[in-house]
Amino acid sequence: MPVMRSLILPVILVLLAYAFWLNSDIRQIAAGVAIFLFGIMTLEDGFRRFSGGFLERFLHYSTDRLWKALNFGIITTTLIQSSSLVSVLVISFLSAGLIQLAAGIGIIFGANLGTTTGVWLVAAFGLKVNLSAYAMPMLAFGIVMILQKSPTWKGIGWVLAGIGFLFLGIHYMKEGFDTFSESINLSTYTIPGFRGMLLFILLGIVATVIMQSSDAMLVLTITALAAQQITYENALALTIGANMGTTITAILASLGANIVGKRLAVAHLIFNLITGLISIVFIQQFLIAVEWISDTMRIASNNYALRIAIFHTLFNLVGIVLMLPFVNVLVRLLEQLLREPETVIKKPKYLNDAALESPQAALEVVYKESERLYNLAIRVIAHGIGWQKRDMLSSDDLDILIEHHQMPPSEDIDEAYETRIKHVYSAIVQFVIRARERITGTYGENLMLYSNAGHDLVTAIKDVKHLQKNLMQFIHSDNKVIRDAYNHLRKLLAMVIRRIQQAREMDDPAEAMLILDHALLQIEESATGTANLIEPLIRSHSITAEMATSLMKDTEYAHNACRSLISTAKTLFTGRDSTPLKIDQNLELNKEEMTDSI
Repeated sequence: MPVMRSLILPVILVLLAYAFWLNSDIRQIAAGVAIFLFGIMTLEDGFRRFSGGFLERFLHYSTDRLWKALNFGIITTTLIQSSSLVSVLVISFLSAGLIQLAAGIGIIFGANLGTTTGVWLVAAFGLKVNLSAYAMPMLAFGIVMILQKSPTWKGIGWVLAGIGFLFLGIHYMKEGFDTFSESINLSTYTIPGFRGMLLFILLGIVATVIMQSSDAMLVLTITALAAQQITYENALALTIGANMGTTITAILASLGANIVGKRLAVAHLIFNLITGLISIVFIQQFLIAVEWISDTMRIASNNYALRIAIFHTLFNLVGIVLMLPFVNVLVRLLEQLLREPETVIKKPKYLNDAALESPQAALEVVYKESERLYNLAIRVIAHGIGWQKRDMLSSDDLDILIEHHQMPPSEDIDEAYETRIKHVYSAIVQFVIRARERITGTYGENLMLYSNAGHDLVTAIKDVKHLQKNLMQFIHSDNKVIRDAYNHLRKLLAMVIRRIQQAREMDDPAEAMLILDHALLQIEESATGTANLIEPLIRSHSITAEMATSLMKDTEYAHNACRSLISTAKTLFTGRDSTPLKIDQNLELNKEEMTDSI
């Protein structure tokens, strides 16, 4: 399979070079296609520069109902004229958990219908108007705006330049086919009947996969039809093929997505395949409907370009009407067929390449993975010092739990770190590094905050690892004093984790911050109290000097672990907005206030 993939590009280049050598007029058509594709990429880049802004917020708040998701897909694809960009954004938001799978499917359905508006514009105006006259000013204004420092002006400039290149590409394709028709008439090579339809459907699929754009394929089809290089029937077949081939964009985008993104890509594939099959099986009924609509709209009988636009819209609309009632059934089917693999070694669950397409999606997946890392770390810490996680997070009295519950065997923290923590934390660090190559400003700063929170968690685990060795020895000692001292450290860590859980459940960031600051005060009081207590214990021979040395060292480990946990909690659980921790900096106690309070 890798060998086959490596051969595809050279074969395409060789065939393209042979076509150029065979007929020089093909160069102009190919240049038109290339300029059109470059226009799509430029337009997409322009809209990406508004990422983290209107488009993402609109997506986030406009998909809580299936009909709203469908409308979002129609409207945004109509405005952006790129179903590819909409598909990639939807996969990134779905992978980040910002929208549900049913909403994502609704958007994809709408995007298929929204992309027909481009066909209508080309069929109605693009073949009658000299688009190059409009393209040149757009390119000129666009380049001037791109050269500005303002990101907004740059984004508008890229959008204008993209539209200009689209217009220029359509112009060159049209001119190329007009010139080409004077020397060669491809329509004489067409194959009639059902066999010809299947052949041109396959040709439409392959061409769309190669160009990575159904829009380019449809424009190419319409311009070739207008130049009478293909028949109306062949153009219908190419339209069906382009619609089926466009799923490759979503499939490619899903390769770097998590399991939910892959489910959406499969849903897109199923929808387009079913829609294509319906249009093939009921082609005669569709043609009758196209004729009736054309007559009603008073479209000339020889205006096949507009009839192609009607046909394209009609079979997509029929597909949506038929499949929309079964969206929830499709969701359940995909969830059963595509299940998340279970592994012994914990791996990242939310991080995926698709989320890198949007700053908001990237920040969301890093937050969710960091929150998951916290949950995994708490389990490791709890088991490492002889607590069951459920007991540590319960409301039961810690002294009673220690007195009446036999301490379970402690977990090997090294092994737990390797299997539960290491891979997830490393993935977060690597993802943040990659994300910050393209994401700057507040989003980039917040990504680093979440990465630092993961570092604090790892630091806490390492401190508990150092604590564990002596704790497991002295917790079973016959010396009640040293046994109680180490149980105090166990209680201190449990208390801090309980306070963090309490803060985590708070809706008010200010209250959450106060809970964490109070826990931090208790840690400092414990540190001061233990330091003052150890010397009298040695003098009274309650503990040996060796025990005292271990206790002082392990107390520091325990306190440092608690501080690291609270630092993590302040980042993750004290209010989430576009600028987390700005609230925290205003609310948390400074060192002077902390000292005065002890």
